[in-house]
Amino acid sequence: MPVERVHNGGAGAAVGTKVTQFVSIMLYVLVAGVMWGTWLSLGRTMTGYDAETFLADGKHMISNLATPMAVLMIAAIVAGLITVLLLWRRSRAAGWLAAASLVLMVGVLVVTLAVEVPIDNKIKSWSVDTLPADWTAIRARWAAFHTFRTFLSLASVAAAVAAALAPRTARRRTA
Repeated sequence: MPVERVHNGGAGAAVGTKVTQFVSIMLYVLVAGVMWGTWLSLGRTMTGYDAETFLADGKHMISNLATPMAVLMIAAIVAGLITVLLLWRRSRAAGWLAAASLVLMVGVLVVTLAVEVPIDNKIKSWSVDTLPADWTAIRARWAAFHTFRTFLSLASVAAAVAAALAPRTARRRTA
């Protein structure tokens, strides 16, 4: 008759998982914080800006955020993937929550790359004199998708925190 024993990877694995999970949550929070701050401070009002103000603010934001956000988002996704792999072995509930968090953050990246970055690249080349006739529609599209990715990022943080709070029950193996 097989003997059932608990295998949880030991204390060192638990500490490594917690550290990785902490890093993942912090990176998710940084991404969501930038999204939330931008939405709260500008995203809700920028659709009323005149062309000159919109271009000045938009170009400053693009210049200040493009590189740091690229690094943060990639790092968050990598840390999130590692967290999912580590948690999956320790707790299915935590693993599923971490996986949901990762999928949401990947959604943020997809929206960013598919919609926001192409619009940002257009804005970088515009001047008040060269604005396209539909610039307000393009601005509204950016704002709508930014709102969507902001709330995706907040949901990602919520799922990551829920994973951290989920009970850890070691999976059982038979010998």
